[in-house]
This record gives sequence, structure tokens and C-alpha cells, in this order.
Amino acid sequence: MEGRKLQLTGGSTYVVSLPKRWVTDAGLKAGDTVFLEPQGDGGMSVRARPAERPLARRRVFEEKGEGRRDHLLRKLIGAYIAGFGYIEIRFGPELGPFVRRVAREFSRMVIGPEVIEESKNTVVIQDLSDTAELSAEKCLRRMHLTVRAMHEDALEALRVRDEALAKDVIQRDQDVDRLYWMVAKQYSLAHSPGAASTNSNGTGELHNYRLIAKLLERIGDHAERIARASEVFGDKGLEARLLKELGAARASAIGILDKAFFALLTTDIESANEAVDDLDRHQKLTDGLLHQVASKKGEELLALGAIVDSLGRTAGYAADIAELAIDVAVSRTAKSQ
Repeated sequence: MEGRKLQLTGGSTYVVSLPKRWVTDAGLKAGDTVFLEPQGDGGMSVRARPAERPLARRRVFEEKGEGRRDHLLRKLIGAYIAGFGYIEIRFGPELGPFVRRVAREFSRMVIGPEVIEESKNTVVIQDLSDTAELSAEKCLRRMHLTVRAMHEDALEALRVRDEALAKDVIQRDQDVDRLYWMVAKQYSLAHSPGAASTNSNGTGELHNYRLIAKLLERIGDHAERIARASEVFGDKGLEARLLKELGAARASAIGILDKAFFALLTTDIESANEAVDDLDRHQKLTDGLLHQVASKKGEELLALGAIVDSLGRTAGYAADIAELAIDVAVSRTAKSQ
């Protein structure tokens, strides 16, 4: 390893000289362009020509037997998260309609993959997404906005007895899943052999981002659960006092989530600790709600119990995000020192 000093020219530009032997061996001369590529560990790669994009990995599945939709979907999602750019499904002629239907369903469920080839016995899916365009942090931002809106609308659907709004919340959970799988794929790609991370803060931070994405995905699941539970009450609705307290618990849970996510984006450890501390206050709200719910019977008791439980779990997951935000902040602070 050879050290070179930075020189300041023109008052704002830093220049570092390159070893003459390397320049000569690379066939470069004065005026030629070199290519710089930031590395995940904070380093910088200097190349005489642009780095070639690695060939996309291919995964082949042999589909046999009765053809189970869920089984094939799980394999396709697993291959997507593992970072396989090409997925080929081989099958007998009798399974053709089933495989093609599931392949198209999978392509609508995730970000990037498209069916590019079909034959009598094969379907090929290519992942066309660019992780540089939709970074893990962008995915988390979109997930945060989506799940908080889902929770607001789920309680609003319950308050005004809007079945269409409840169904819309349920459908939006798929958008959250798509973003989670995208983050999981970026984490997998960053840890694959010879991969260069597109995250400037390194693979360690991607690990925390994947954990946070999973927590946001679970928060979205609980918004969906609330929306489904609201369908039990139909036109009957709930008394105003109970709706008000449910709204307060929802605002408390989302308040913890917002504070935790703000702490993540700003590396604000104090805000993250406040979010974790707010969980005790939220627990008192849900404990009070449980006493009221106990007076209900039958389906209403089960539905309200599910709603209160989901509000409690949402706040718990938000507090977990706050703790991960502290980990991220501590790590970034250490790098800057």
C-alpha cells in the first residue's frame, strides 16, 4: 500500500497524484479519463475504464407434481431476495397455464421482475430493477409514509363505517411487502461474493435497514388486521367514547413511529430514546382499552381485542425501530471520528 498526499488547487478542488507505473501499465496518458467508484467501506476505487456490470445470476426451478401456487410463489420470492437476475421455470405441458399465471402474479407482487421468455415448457423472468435508483433508504421512507397512512385510514374506516376504505388499506399492504422484499434483496446482493454495495454506509447499515424494513412490514400487517377487524361492526359501528380512545391509541402508536423514524434519518439519539420511553405511556392507553373491550361479546369482543392488540404491537415495533436508530447513529458517529 502506498500513501499519497492530497493537494488543494484553485481553492476548492482536491488533487491526488497516481503512481506512474500504474498509469503506464494501464495504457493511460495525460488527458485520459479515469473512473472513480465509491466502496461500501468508505474507500475509493480508481479504474482505467468503467467496471463491467457482473452477469446476472440464474436460478432454475423444475416444477413438477400437482402445482401449488403458494409453494411456487415462495420459491420465486426467495430467488428474488437472493438476488437472482434470471429465474427460469421448467415444467411439463400440463402445468403450463398454472406456471404462467403464477409467474405473472409474482411479477406484479415485486419490484422489477418481468416475464421475458415463454415456450411450451419454460418461462424466464428477468429482474429489471436498478437498486441504485431505489435505494434501501428510499424504500424505508416510502414504507414509513405508507404504513402510517394505512393506520390512519384503518381507524377512519372503523369510525365512519367505510367498507371501501377498509379494503383499500388491505390492498396497500401489498405495496409495503414489495418494498420490504426490495430492501431484503439489496441486503442479499451486498453480501453476495464479489458484490460492491450501493449503500455508501456499508453492508452493516444495510443489515439494520433490513431489520427496520421488516418491522415496518409488520406494522403494515397490523394496519391490515385493524381494517379487516372493522368489517365485523358493519353499519352498527362503535360508541363515540370508545372510538375516541381507539383514536388516541392510534395517534400514540404512530407518534412513537414518527419519532423513531425521525431519529433514524437524523441520527438523533435523544429522539430515539424518547420514542422508546413513550412505550410505557402507550401501554397504559391500551390497558385501559382492554378493560372496555372486556364488556363486549362474541365477534365484537374478538375484533376489538385484535384492534387493541395491533395498536400495542405497532407501538412495540416502532420502539424497536427507535433502538435500531440508536445503533445506526452510534455507528455513523464512530465513522466520523
